[in-house]
Amino acid sequence: MDILRFFTAGSVDDGKSTLIGRLLYDSRSVSLDILEAIESSSKKNGSDKLDLSLLTDGLRAEREQGITIDVAYKYFTTPKRKFIIADTPGHIQYTRNMVTGASNANLAIILIDARQGVVEQTYRHSIIASLLGVPHLVVCINKMDLINYSEIEYKKIVETYKIFSSKLNSKEVTFIPISALFGDNIVEKSKNTPWYKGKSVLEHLEEVHVESDNNFSQPRFPVQYIIRPNSDEYHDYRGYAGKVISGIYKKGDTVTVLPSGINSKIKAIETFGKEVEEAFPPMSVILHLEDDVDISRSDTIVKQDNLPVVSQDVEATICWMNEKPMTKGSKLLLQHNSKVVKAVVKDILYKIDVSTLNKGEGDTALKLNDIAKIVLKTASPLAFDDYYANRANGSIILIDENTNNTVAAGMIASEQSKN
Repeated sequence: MDILRFFTAGSVDDGKSTLIGRLLYDSRSVSLDILEAIESSSKKNGSDKLDLSLLTDGLRAEREQGITIDVAYKYFTTPKRKFIIADTPGHIQYTRNMVTGASNANLAIILIDARQGVVEQTYRHSIIASLLGVPHLVVCINKMDLINYSEIEYKKIVETYKIFSSKLNSKEVTFIPISALFGDNIVEKSKNTPWYKGKSVLEHLEEVHVESDNNFSQPRFPVQYIIRPNSDEYHDYRGYAGKVISGIYKKGDTVTVLPSGINSKIKAIETFGKEVEEAFPPMSVILHLEDDVDISRSDTIVKQDNLPVVSQDVEATICWMNEKPMTKGSKLLLQHNSKVVKAVVKDILYKIDVSTLNKGEGDTALKLNDIAKIVLKTASPLAFDDYYANRANGSIILIDENTNNTVAAGMIASEQSKN
């Protein structure tokens, strides 16, 4: 059974938490003890109905403020698919949290209040999803009950969003009219929208095709561990353990180890103690090579005829996540897959206005939640691809050397990797 990772985004009070709560509740993914706790909390708050938003609002402080201030992850399963949900904040000052939730998502649910229509936060969230290369967007026009399930008003919002979304990178955009509060078109199709011929939210989530979102054309295998038992039973055993993040590997393939550039052939592929003929994402395997090659953790094994860029100069679009500003000359640690290297910020090329996609040049520092294109110089070469061609091998995080805190998430998109 495959997994769909998705996140929700929208302005405050657009109904993100209620939508997720309704999905969990109507799909019977909530245990009895949690339901009893929510029922008790709902009564304390003076409501005679279940407050389904409490299923995702896990922090007392955020309930008191009425806003979500962190990324809340929830998991549920239907007979067709497993799901991981990230409920991300709506406020502009929590852009970093949205980037965190969206970083490995297959799909984004953008909530729009049917009374308000497309607003600035709608543009922000959609643009961030596009910048992060999220391939599938579902635009849920919520609170349809408050506009009497008007098809005319729904279509006005859809047309407005379509004009804007023509500039985005997402592969597909799906529109669904819903009422999270009453469950219209969440799990079951609603009789209140007979004019809507599409699927419910859950039906779409169960059936959206995400297998093709994996990159099968660029074989990339970051080595995580070298296995050498040095025992009498396994005297000559030498394997390279890791996860296939993209592409397909087969026994007999000619491969290149980067950054050294040494070539060899795959002698065997092992997983769970058994040999297999091929490996593909997201399999965790052990590769055995014909030659005794000097390979270290964080090296990357690739196909000889399909090489990534190997360079110490990296251009990336990053979201700065730290209170302390980033400036030209800032020294950080850069993590790319299993490789961690020292890096310095050579230049800040421009900031990106995530409400308009306009570029602002001339800035000398990045503040919390700023998104910008920067140039980094690393202490040793990285083997990377353009993020928009291969998300798995084009993403990085930046780490503060002193605190070990993650201070930025980034997408490599240099001119080098596009050529």
